[in-house]
Amino acid sequence: MTVADPARKRLVTELERVALGDRAALRTVYELTSAKLFGICLHVLGERALAEDVLQEVYLKVWQGAAAFDPARASPITWLCMIARNRAIDWRRAAGRYDAALAGAADVAETEATESVGEDTADTRGLLHQCLDALEESPRSSIRAAFLEGFTYSELAQRARVPLGTMKSWIRRGLAQVRKCIEDG
Repeated sequence: MTVADPARKRLVTELERVALGDRAALRTVYELTSAKLFGICLHVLGERALAEDVLQEVYLKVWQGAAAFDPARASPITWLCMIARNRAIDWRRAAGRYDAALAGAADVAETEATESVGEDTADTRGLLHQCLDALEESPRSSIRAAFLEGFTYSELAQRARVPLGTMKSWIRRGLAQVRKCIEDG
């Protein structure tokens, strides 16, 4: 039994709850895995803004497809990493920028990924929430709705009655502020 087993068991449990439609479980999965999955998206795409967009789609896909996760076939972090990798590659291909650099994204080591999940601490989560709470209302609520409730940018723009570009800007700038806050924290 490895040190990472409790983290793996927790992710399995949370994904089972996500499959039942539990939004709080999706929030927990996000908190435990978003840094690693963002890193994968960023590695494949090479652009922060694109990686942020793809990360949103990853968690939407997790929300919609958690029932397909089978812990007997793969560890939860491997399954999540493959979703992130595949979505990022799909975006890159669609943009006509598929090249040999994607070969390096193919080998996401499960042990490395599992260790990243184990490093997530209550202090880090507290800092994340503190940094989110420091944002203005529009970006804060948009980020939470996108990443924790599964809304798309288009749906959020319609709800807020703003252009899609404005919504994307709110979220990108808000995430940049959160990232800076965490780095400074």
